[in-house]
Amino acid sequence: MKIAAMFHLLGVVVWIGGMFFAYLALRPAASRLEPPQRLQLWVATLERFFWWVWAAVVMVLASGFYMAAVLAEAGRLPLYVHLMLYLGVVMALVFAYVFFSPFPTLKQSVAAQDWKAGAAALNQIRIAVAVNLTLGLLNVVIATAGAI
Repeated sequence: MKIAAMFHLLGVVVWIGGMFFAYLALRPAASRLEPPQRLQLWVATLERFFWWVWAAVVMVLASGFYMAAVLAEAGRLPLYVHLMLYLGVVMALVFAYVFFSPFPTLKQSVAAQDWKAGAAALNQIRIAVAVNLTLGLLNVVIATAGAI
């Protein structure tokens, strides 16, 4: 169980920490760039980060479901664990949406130098990241409050 918890926390740190950095540090700094440079920066950054997110999603969900199964065998699964699982699955679905929908559009728009379409795709990603960051931080609060 301790190894599962370690992988779970490592995945959470990568995923939520990456979103926190991207949304609250990189986004404001990149806003000073002109659209061609800003959108190219985002494509290059997200191409690298999203592979780490895939690894984090697998680690978080696999370890989370494993730990929930262990807890369920030991007795009743607490409500906070159910909430964490549901929010984790929703977050994974939001990420999959970003990866398979606006992110390819962003890459194609940047390659075609269609800065307006690229900006629209990046805005969709921004909204989804804001949602996922909020859900992720809420999940940390739920985990912390439930474990007390």
